[in-house]
Order: sequence, then structure tokens, then C-alpha cells
Amino acid sequence: MSEISRADVEHLAKLAHLSLTEEELDRMASELGVIVDSVKTVSEAVSDDVPATSHPLPLTNVLRDDVVGHTFTAEQALHNAPDSEDGRFRVPAILDEE
Repeated sequence: MSEISRADVEHLAKLAHLSLTEEELDRMASELGVIVDSVKTVSEAVSDDVPATSHPLPLTNVLRDDVVGHTFTAEQALHNAPDSEDGRFRVPAILDEE
């Protein structure tokens, strides 16, 4: 069993501003003990022979190559615009600027 005591749980509950009943404190100490013991068991399995992994399966990039395709000229892009000015789209102002 781990070193998590009922007093430790009571102290943590006070720090977290949690009000726990006597029964909840006892149950939480037991549950936290099981969690700590489980982490210890997993930590024992770690060795220099086992490489660290961030994902159990190898990940590959599935994006296509970035290839330049057909692009519009500025005149073509602005051809059907409702309003343009100085080679740019003209839109209604949304901010009160002077």
C-alpha cells in the first residue's frame, strides 16, 4: 500500500477548499493509494531497453505535396468584385476611424 494517509487527504482537501465527510476521506485515501501504487508498477516497467513513445502507433503525415496550381491575376480576382479600389477589394467600414 502507498504512503497516502487519511491526514494527507484531509490536508489536500483543505488546500483545495473541499469539504469531505469522514467516510469520503477514508475512501479517498484508499483510492489515491491504489492510484499511486499503479503508477509505481508502471514506473518499474520502464527500462533503458524500452524507448519512450508519445503514441502507441507510428504516425505519418497524410497531407499532399504543396504544389502551385492555377492562380488568378489581380485583375481576374477583382473582375466580379462589387467594388474595388487601388487593386484591392473595397468593403464597408466596420470601425469608426477618422
